[in-house]
Amino acid sequence: MEANLNSSATTVQEDYAAHTPRDVVRGARILCEALLHEGVDTIFGYPGGAVLPIYDELAKMRGHLRHILARHEQGAVHMAEGYAKATGKVGVVLVTSGPGATNAVTGIANAYMDSTPLVVFTGQVPRKLIGSDAFQEIDTVGITMPCTKYNYLARNACDLAEIVKEAFYIAGTGRPGPVLVDIPKDVANEKAPFIYPERVRLPGYRPSVLADPGQVQRAMAKIGTAKRPILYVGGGVIHSGGTDELVELAERLGLPVTPTLMGLGCFPSGHPLSLGMLGMHGSYWANMAISESDLIIAIGARFDDRVTGAVDKFARQAEIIQVDIDPSSIGKNVRAHIALVGDAKSVMRQMLEALPEEACRDSSVRLAAWWDQIEAWKVHAPLTYENSDQVIKPQFLCQELYRLTQGNAIIATDVGQHQMWLAQYYGFKGPRQSITSGGLGTMGFGFPAALGAQVAFPNRQVIAFVGDGGFQMTAQELATAVQYKTNIKIVVMNNNYLGMVRQWQELFYDHAYSAVAMEWLPNFVKLAEAYGAVGLRATRPEELQGVLERGLSTPGVVVMDIVVALEENVYPMIPPGAGLKEMVLR
Repeated sequence: MEANLNSSATTVQEDYAAHTPRDVVRGARILCEALLHEGVDTIFGYPGGAVLPIYDELAKMRGHLRHILARHEQGAVHMAEGYAKATGKVGVVLVTSGPGATNAVTGIANAYMDSTPLVVFTGQVPRKLIGSDAFQEIDTVGITMPCTKYNYLARNACDLAEIVKEAFYIAGTGRPGPVLVDIPKDVANEKAPFIYPERVRLPGYRPSVLADPGQVQRAMAKIGTAKRPILYVGGGVIHSGGTDELVELAERLGLPVTPTLMGLGCFPSGHPLSLGMLGMHGSYWANMAISESDLIIAIGARFDDRVTGAVDKFARQAEIIQVDIDPSSIGKNVRAHIALVGDAKSVMRQMLEALPEEACRDSSVRLAAWWDQIEAWKVHAPLTYENSDQVIKPQFLCQELYRLTQGNAIIATDVGQHQMWLAQYYGFKGPRQSITSGGLGTMGFGFPAALGAQVAFPNRQVIAFVGDGGFQMTAQELATAVQYKTNIKIVVMNNNYLGMVRQWQELFYDHAYSAVAMEWLPNFVKLAEAYGAVGLRATRPEELQGVLERGLSTPGVVVMDIVVALEENVYPMIPPGAGLKEMVLR
């Protein structure tokens, strides 16, 4: 397979007629042709016996379908997630049956929780062996049913083209998510005519795009009279491509904007209307503004527990307008007083069209006291930390990373302290720059996800910002990064602990540290070199700038081991069971 990402695959439009089958072909061929019809250029995967017919066809289609060989199926799915999050396209995965499928489940569940569009193809034993406990047989459909938007067991080769068409449509429309297609080996070998359907016919699946006009009018009337309104925005704004509409709506009405972790970048961090992230480790002023607001306009956000804290203490004075494309998310966790079911971008466009000019003219006067209060909260409890000339503080690391990249990098993280510090101190300027594991909180996600984004954008600065624990879960993908000549940079925030778990044990379990100390770590510099990458290390503040500058500018794969303060904690923090106003500041 092609190993240089800068050598682009031949486009479908250029040469598609040369390889379009005119007669009956194997199911494996039908699958590959269907992928080309969907505009797929990249597949992340790992071969095995049940998918050998498909890999046989892929070998014949080099230059049309690029296959990226991961070193573990979980890594392959995370790469596809990073590719999808960075591009907005549907990510594609191909793995074998049995352990190939089960290894992929963590990534599938992660994509489901974060509404990431994927189509995952898994191999299966031949149809006559299903249910016989055959070698590498597992009920993949049954296992993944709770964590997929939909899944299929392909029973005939003649069904494959229609299944692929439906799978991509379901994955990428409505609330995006992963769709799984399980393909028995004999179906991949079975011959059938290749006929690709022109359209999808799914009578029971019709996602709403536009909200009810009457509800839009009610919402705008409510916004026009609110004294303490706030825009609470999430990943749905990014999925819909609604960043421009959000900025226009906020600016015309002068509304404060607070994004969730998944919404970082949907509103420019440096914008004067931005309050930064809210929630468990959000800014004091964002959490206070939500708590004291009289109207919350929630767009593409689902009121998850990391945002609300104790639900019975959440925004008691506020009425809520909720915009979401998924009707099941409306009022699921917090009561919505006005529901706008539809695509975030389209609904915001409706809101702008219904916006009376007088509401824009009087908003600065009407909201003057509200903004004064927000500014007072900013002064009362700014984001701060005690810097040191002896050890590298993780907050300082994030600030230096921002300074050197000017906020323009695509950065993928795992879950934990490093994730929260980056969210606090790295100002993302635009959408699809912040790639993180929000709902499932998956260690090991960051590096392969960044690799998927780098595959999508080989000429952009892509960084994996990971902890020493999470990096070790998928570090074997260094082989993938080097094999395909990527330019990815890995920054390991090394504190010798499972940092967030240690923080909770310190604060809520009386410093009883249990199984959180990384008492033996590899030499990350030598590990990088063993894979053919460059390894660098910084242990003191005066070394940090030089290591980051050299690492970010060195061509190829670079691992930067940054040893930070061992027992630094992330603040502010909402303790478990507490409300947003009960945050611990220091």
